[in-house]
Amino acid sequence: MARTESVAVEIVCRDGVKLGGHLWPALGRTHYGSVVINPATGVLASYYHRYARFLSERGLTCLTYDYRGIGLSRPEKLRGCGYRWRDWGEYDFDAALQFMHGQAPEGPLMVVGHSIGGFLPGLAENGPLIDRMLTVGAQYAYWRDYSPASRLRLFLKWHLAMPAMTAIFGYFPGRLVGWLEDLPAGVANEWSFRRARMELSHPAETRAAVLRRFAAVTAPILAISVTDDDLGTAPAVQRALGYYRRAKPTAVLLSPGDLGFDRIGHFNLFHARHAAGFWLDTLLWLRDGMNPWPDRQFGSLSADLCAGAV
Repeated sequence: MARTESVAVEIVCRDGVKLGGHLWPALGRTHYGSVVINPATGVLASYYHRYARFLSERGLTCLTYDYRGIGLSRPEKLRGCGYRWRDWGEYDFDAALQFMHGQAPEGPLMVVGHSIGGFLPGLAENGPLIDRMLTVGAQYAYWRDYSPASRLRLFLKWHLAMPAMTAIFGYFPGRLVGWLEDLPAGVANEWSFRRARMELSHPAETRAAVLRRFAAVTAPILAISVTDDDLGTAPAVQRALGYYRRAKPTAVLLSPGDLGFDRIGHFNLFHARHAAGFWLDTLLWLRDGMNPWPDRQFGSLSADLCAGAV
């Protein structure tokens, strides 16, 4: 099989911030559409390059990019940059989606979102452009949704230690302590102080608009959760899906054994060891709109998780 070579690109957001990324052109005679790959919080876009190459070699044009404050989109000084978690959806993903729409307006436009990357699309004005979404462990870090066995540890780590270090350094020094990448203070603090209702972390006068943007996304969503994921648990995934009120969600709960492994967790599915299994299965959804795991569907969205509830 021919090997895809990426092209470095620059994406300009509507507030003037420039993002670094890579475009992975589709190979082959048949073009199945375009995919924007949204990283998890504090994870470099380069981690998803192997998956992007895999998809591009199978007929999908892919975009990988770093959110503002991360990797290729990191400013000279992180302290005082003012970047927030919500900016990653309202500005960064919005610009990435528009960029890909301009690259191939004739084909379906899809999103693969990991962790917060599966929640950000609802914050974008361009969300109605999305034709299909695949999310993996998509959630917005409400601590009560963490797995019971790990809840206290994760609460101490992300909701006490992280904001304390952020206050001291003026940004979260993730590299220094070995906890993901460095993060802008606004990103770290939104994560640390997120409440059960996501919109309550936004100014009161903007909350109705936030909910309207989520409701404007009508794309089918295949939401993957893994039984040993302490962050993207089934309740966390359902809570996030509840905001996409007019989308067509399907939630799937997989065990590591379903994919032939003993352990997967929150980050592992984008490792190349899954190329012959999980990655191939995702093609059924991205190229054909078929759920590869119909016998692993779970749950229904309860009224208290629905974004229409206040």
